[in-house]
Amino acid sequence: MSASPRQAYIGLGGNLGPAGETLRAAWAALSARPGVQARALSPLYRSAPVDAGGPDYVNAVGCLDWSGEPLALLDLLQAVEADFGRERPYHHAPRTLDLDLLLLGDLHLSHPRLSLPHPRLHLRAFVLRPLADLAPSLVLDQGPLAPLLAAVADQRIEPLRGQD
Repeated sequence: MSASPRQAYIGLGGNLGPAGETLRAAWAALSARPGVQARALSPLYRSAPVDAGGPDYVNAVGCLDWSGEPLALLDLLQAVEADFGRERPYHHAPRTLDLDLLLLGDLHLSHPRLSLPHPRLHLRAFVLRPLADLAPSLVLDQGPLAPLLAAVADQRIEPLRGQD
């Protein structure tokens, strides 16, 4: 374990089954795991699949503190995915749950299993919109969130109704 916790942003998504319920339950399950100090979960959004087919996705971003190693957090995320029935029959397959480690403090990492920051987060409205809800002043390597969001304005994303 590292000496002090780093703030992590986790992308949550799913497009099979009751995706909104699954995302909330997965966040609660992740929050209860040792080493995780949950901070906040963004509102849920509905978005069209990007580079994939299938039904619309429900997406959110969560913020947590993590004191461990990056690959240990990745393993934890994949374990929670498996607990919620995640299968990987083919690349970009529809899924019950997808948990992506987007950022871990200011760490830059290139590993066969994990790249940080997530290499496509600045290109995805379904990540940028909920990320902006949690950290509007965040600046990525590519710049502030507002102009990055403007650059992906053609990607459909809307708040999920009935979040209360």
